[in-house]
Amino acid sequence: MTEEIFREDAYVKSCEAHVTAHTEDGVILDRTVFYPEGGGQPGDTGILNVAGGTQIRITQTLKGKGDVAGSIVHLIEEGVELPAIGDSVTVELDWDRRYAHMRMHTLLHLMLSLVNAKINGAAVGAVKSRMDFDLGDLVLDKEHLTEELNRLITEDHSVRASWISDQELEERPELVRTMSVQPPTGHGMVRLMEIDQIDLQPCGGTHVLSTSEIGRVKIGKIENKGKHNRRVNLVFDND
Repeated sequence: MTEEIFREDAYVKSCEAHVTAHTEDGVILDRTVFYPEGGGQPGDTGILNVAGGTQIRITQTLKGKGDVAGSIVHLIEEGVELPAIGDSVTVELDWDRRYAHMRMHTLLHLMLSLVNAKINGAAVGAVKSRMDFDLGDLVLDKEHLTEELNRLITEDHSVRASWISDQELEERPELVRTMSVQPPTGHGMVRLMEIDQIDLQPCGGTHVLSTSEIGRVKIGKIENKGKHNRRVNLVFDND
């Protein structure tokens, strides 16, 4: 098992750790600040610092499967010798990229609070993100939604995590708004992310502590992806 520091504090940019296992093209650590790909959010990238000053590029972070389930795999650049099992290392995030993901992921929660429809897909990006809505007969107003998103952002709502049991989640199915990705259960507890007065839902991703950190945004294209499916693209408004 890998201790997931990012679950409790997404702002920790680096940590010391020990190598506990190897995979074909990566290492498993006893603890990490790196988020593994999942729930529409990309895995983190960064640097693995080894004793003696060697720096190894971490190109992707994934959830372990099979014999290494419950761990986090840090994939490294090709042609580099893996540090030995038991070695002490330090890992450092590509912080600008991660922070953009935190802002974007929180933005998607705001977007979901404004659209009364299930989502059947979402992807977080550092520059652009998207949400796919099963709208039925609902029509989206791009300009109005952009105004509302920026209003919620500037209102500076706090963002915080809490935990409920798997059983409690089963008793509150209204908390789950996604059709394509179900919250991770089977571990006894599920994390809820709450935006004060705005949104409450299960989520394992990384988020900012306040909506004001997101900055100004705008909705790009709204694409037709089927009879009822509409894809909403969201970007930071840097103009």
